[in-house]
Amino acid sequence: MLLTGNYRRSLDEKLRLALPKPMRDELGEQCLFLTPGTDRALVVYTGDVLDQIGQALGRLSPAAKEARSFSRLFYSQAQPAEVDRQGRLRIPPELAKLSGLSGEVVVVGLRDRMEIWNADAWDRFLQETQPSYDELAERVMEEAHRMRDNS
Repeated sequence: MLLTGNYRRSLDEKLRLALPKPMRDELGEQCLFLTPGTDRALVVYTGDVLDQIGQALGRLSPAAKEARSFSRLFYSQAQPAEVDRQGRLRIPPELAKLSGLSGEVVVVGLRDRMEIWNADAWDRFLQETQPSYDELAERVMEEAHRMRDNS
């Protein structure tokens, strides 16, 4: 599965989001979950990816305060998500409020997951971050190659 691109969409009055066809096609019939993400975005994970996250979190010490706090916030707010026959995903009101979602949103593909952003927040992120793309690419790709070479 490879989710890429960004797509502007509008939430309807029932907080339904029409998923982009390329993403729907890539996801197929997989079980989906909506969770809080970082930078006030929502994240859509498949059940398999959410399970991998759980396995990684399970390797952390249950005595670690940050691990406990994150797990509580993450899992208590995660919700199953279904795509209807029209290819729409309903956003629960509490998650929409948490992420400031209403009206125009941006759906962003991130390899094995999707993020759903408030359109204004996405535009600010691009404005602030795009100018440093080259520096980010150098640091992140160097680290990725180092990790690959060490495994």
